[in-house]
This record gives sequence, structure tokens and C-alpha cells, in this order.
Amino acid sequence: MDLENLSAEEMAAIDENADYLGVPRALLMENAGRSVADCVKSRLNVTNKRIVVFAGLGNKGGDGFVAARHLAVAGAKVTVLLLGEEGRIATSEARLNWNALKNMDHTVKLITVKDSIALESIASSLEGVDVTIDALVGTGLRGPLRGLALSAVKLMNGLKGLKVAIDIPTGLDAADGRVHGEAFKADLTVTMHKPKKGLLENRSYVGELIVADIGIPKEAELYAGPGDIRLIVKPRKPQTHKYDYGCVLVIGGSKFYSGAPALAALAALKAGVGLTVVATPEVVANVVRSYSPNLIVRPLKGDLLTLKNVSEAAQAMDRADSIVVGPGLGIEEETFEAFEVVVKEALKRELPILIDADGLKALAVKKCKLSSNLSVITPHFAEFKQLTGVEPPQDRGQRMEVAIKAATDFKATLVLKGHETIITDGVRVKVNKTGNPGMAVGGTGDVLSGLIAAFLAQGVEPFKASVAGAFINGLAGDLAAKEKGYQLLATDLLEKIPIILRRFQPWVEEYVERVKRLKLDV
Repeated sequence: MDLENLSAEEMAAIDENADYLGVPRALLMENAGRSVADCVKSRLNVTNKRIVVFAGLGNKGGDGFVAARHLAVAGAKVTVLLLGEEGRIATSEARLNWNALKNMDHTVKLITVKDSIALESIASSLEGVDVTIDALVGTGLRGPLRGLALSAVKLMNGLKGLKVAIDIPTGLDAADGRVHGEAFKADLTVTMHKPKKGLLENRSYVGELIVADIGIPKEAELYAGPGDIRLIVKPRKPQTHKYDYGCVLVIGGSKFYSGAPALAALAALKAGVGLTVVATPEVVANVVRSYSPNLIVRPLKGDLLTLKNVSEAAQAMDRADSIVVGPGLGIEEETFEAFEVVVKEALKRELPILIDADGLKALAVKKCKLSSNLSVITPHFAEFKQLTGVEPPQDRGQRMEVAIKAATDFKATLVLKGHETIITDGVRVKVNKTGNPGMAVGGTGDVLSGLIAAFLAQGVEPFKASVAGAFINGLAGDLAAKEKGYQLLATDLLEKIPIILRRFQPWVEEYVERVKRLKLDV
């Protein structure tokens, strides 16, 4: 995550992570609105000044409600125009602050504006206002303003006095600063926590930029959280097919091990990919098949991955969108040589590749060149020492430092597994704190590999895929421990993955409604 500015999606993720850490959204909204009011009060004596707040139905509108309350308490004559129906205020936090304003009917005038005609009818009453506050549309804007929002921005731009935007001027694209037609032209923009990227690209609409500290702790960015899942989960189109959601190729297994590649492949399926293919030696191919009818198995001649059959594994890359190499692979020298071919072929094809387990042992020997925008390595402490020659320190800060250096040296996103897993691409760093001692059992690392590979196959960049995968993997272990204590199996985690992801898929509700209408048990 860029330390200087944030995308709208990253800011939303931080908000959600802060709430997860115990800093409620209502408190953040209170701090945001109060910061706006303080900025206004620092620029003029608001006593008896006329202030109008144009408020939308989302959290930006909620920030505006809070600002209106504080300015009214300071003696201003405040009018709040709610653009839309009161019953459609989108969040509980915004509704809470709207209801507070309704109880302040002696000092705050509330007007609900349902359409452009109604707005036009009150426009003349706003002439001569001292301050106009834009609490209309925030960072979620996509495309040009239309209808009532467009009419409101035109009206706001025509008013005299100080013009203040909350977080980002309405109509300005938070991603790149573009204006699609019309946008609020602010004298002052009060943005929350950190600047949004678009604010730095189009300062002519922003005016003076103030970054308000609203009490988001540093841990909301440092620690993996539910917001990091929100960053990588996307809705599905109604007209769609399995290849839209990625194919994960798992290259692993040997005459000694069959379960590891199957666990990785099943985890990828549970995380939502359309297909998984396991390329594994023919001696264990039928065993791998027996684990689940959902697995596609591509047998490789022989009982190990070698230079003799590596071309068959390479052919399996033709339809793959990401690759896991290593689970159950074995540590024979000829397998290590074939591993090197697999890595080179994957990177030549620009396929994201995750290296785990025996693949890490091969990497330690072969020192293959990786690519930072395509590669993930997932060592535990012993594997990290084998890769780098460095024992991971017990101190978290020192451990983060050695992990960052290793990620830089290997040109990969590194997931240093442990009690507090460190995820870094050499620039960004996160710590995952989900998980429990019950996960100290064979196969949980394979599940993690499958999770990350699933997100890679769906186009998520390696760092964000790894952060989300680590958080989900640990949380799945925590859910399993809730039922079974520390007596866990890796397969217990598989069943929890869809439960976690369902929490971040509100669009599924329309299909749930069909089930409810049939009075089926859901």
C-alpha cells in the first residue's frame, strides 16, 4: 500500500480493519465530521454565519451530519440538504447522526430534497451563504454525475463564500483525479487519514488540502484484516463460465506424498476458482483422484517429477492462470532440476507462481531467478533459514526486517509463516495474527498455498493475494478450533473457507431469496 496516498478501495479496507480492531466506524465518522467543523472554525468565526451542508445518503453524508452538528453547537446557522429519501440513508452510522440532527430542530434546519425540481425551488434561499460544505458523493464515484447530484454540484459551484469538500470533491475521480463533466470546485478539502490518489492529480478542484487524523491506528494498515479480503473479492456476472474465475495448476506429489497437492487444489476450489489441475506422477495419480471428484488430474510418467516428464507439466500450463509448485514434490536431485525448468517456463509465460514446501528446498539449491510481480514464496522458519542462511528473529520488528530483505533479494512476495505471519514484497509489509496452535499439523500450509494461488489466478497481485490468503487461512483454523479444539486436520480448514468468503459476498442474497420463498432450510 502506497505510504503517500491511497486508492478508494484501500481506504475502505483500512476503515474495515480499524473496525475489526475495535475502533468503530461511528467513532471514525464522529472524528471525521468534527475535523471538518474544526477546519471551518479555524478559518472564520462561525457565530451567526450561514452554513449549508449538501449531504448524500452514504458515509460522506454522515460525516456532513456530524460537521453540521458541531458547527451548530459553535453558533452557526446551519441548513442541511439531504439529497434523497431519509429512509434510504445507507449505513447505520449515518442514520445515527441524521437522527441526532432531527433532534436539534432549534439550531439546525433540515430539508429533504428528492429531485432537481425541488432543489431549484430552494436555490434562491441559499444566496448569501457564508460556507458551503460538500458531503454529497465520496470516493465510490464511478463515471459522470447525473440527475440530482449533478444539479446540486452546479448549484454549489454558483454559491459565494467558502467552499469545503469532505474527503474528496464530488465529481472528482478518487483513482486518477479525472472530472467526467462536472465537479465541485473547493477552496478547501478535508480528507481523512491519508490523501486519495485523485486529490494529488487535480489540485485545481481540491484547493487547500488538509489531511485529518481521525484516529485510525497504524495497526489497521499493518495487520491483515477483513478489509484485505474485501480488496480481492469481486462479484460474478450473471452470464459467466468457469474460465472466468481462473485455473490453478498444482505441480506436486511423488511416490512418497499424494495428499499435499490435493489439499492445495481443493483449497483453490473452495476459494472460488473455476478449475484446478493437479500435475502429479502417474504412480500416485489415481490416489490424488480419489480424494475428490472435483479434481482434474494430469498424470506425469514415472514416480517423480524429472527432466523426462517436465515437458508434460509445462504443457499443463497452457490453460493455467497461476501455478503452485512444491507440495509433496520430493527432494531428489532430478526433481530439483525439473523444478528449475518449471519456474523458468512459468515466468516466460508470465504466469504467477507460488513456491512452497519441497519447492522451497529446490529453490534454496537452484537459486532460480524470480519476478517480483509474479512470484510468491511461503517458507516456515526452517525453510526460511535454508533459503537465506538467517534464523528468523523472535522479535517481530527484527523478523520483519529480515523478511523484507529476503523478499527484495529473491524478487518475490514472501510469506514467512509462523505464530505471526509476515507478508512482504520488499516494500509493503503486513502481519497476520489469525490462526492458532491447532494448525500445527500437516497440510495447513498446502491449504494456504491453494488459497493464495486462487486469488493469483483471478488477477489479484501477489502481495494482496498473499495477505488475504494468510488471513483467511488462519481464520479458517480459528473457526475449526471453535468446534474441535486443537485437534484439527487440514481438511477441517477447507470446509471453513466458503463460510468466510460468503461474509464478503452480499450480492449472493438475491439467490438466497429464491430459497427463502420456497421455504427451504437455509
